[in-house]
Amino acid sequence: MGTLDYYENNAKSFAKGTQEVDFSEAQNHFLKYLSPGAKILDFGCGAGRDVKCFLQKGYEVEAVDGSRELCKIASEFTGIQVKCMLFHELNEKEKYDGVWACSSILHLPMEELRQVFEKIVKSLKKDGIFYTSFKYGEFSGERNGRFFTDMTEVTLSEFLKDFPEIEMEEQWITGDVRPGRGEEKWLNVIMRKR
Repeated sequence: MGTLDYYENNAKSFAKGTQEVDFSEAQNHFLKYLSPGAKILDFGCGAGRDVKCFLQKGYEVEAVDGSRELCKIASEFTGIQVKCMLFHELNEKEKYDGVWACSSILHLPMEELRQVFEKIVKSLKKDGIFYTSFKYGEFSGERNGRFFTDMTEVTLSEFLKDFPEIEMEEQWITGDVRPGRGEEKWLNVIMRKR
C-alpha cells in the first residue's frame, strides 16, 4: 500500500504542486473529442485540477480517488463530492462519454493495469473517449515511494492488443509541466471505444 500511503501523507504538498499547473494542452486534446455537456469520469483525480476545469467548461463530471485526504481536498477545491474508491472497484457499464485517467493508473502493476483497463473500457459508452498518461520509459517498480508502470509507444501498443475494441486516436510525448521537472517525459494517449 506504499503508493496510497504516499498520497495520504503528502496530500497537501501534492495539491500545492498540481492544482494550479496549466494542463490545458492535454485537457483540450481530450475535450475536442467530446460533445458539450458530456459525462466524464475523472479516474484518480488527485487534488481536483482537471475536475474543476471540466466543470467550468460545462461538462458533467464524476470524480474518484483512492486517497481519503486527496478526496477531501478535491471535494473542497471543486465543489463536488469526490468519491473515495480504488481503481479495481469501478463497476459501471456504458455510463461515460469520456474517462480521464491523468497520471493515475500508471501506479498499477501490469497485471492489475490489465484488469482495471478492462473495467474502464466497460464503463465507456460506444465511441467513448479515454485519455491516460504514463511516464515515458520501460521501468516498472517503486520510485520515490510510489509504484510506477512506465510505457513507450511500443509497450503500449503490445498492451492494447488485448483490447481489440479500443482504437488509438492519438499519442504524443510531453515534458512534465511542473516547475523544474521539464526533463521528465510523459506518454499521453487518447483512445476510442469502438
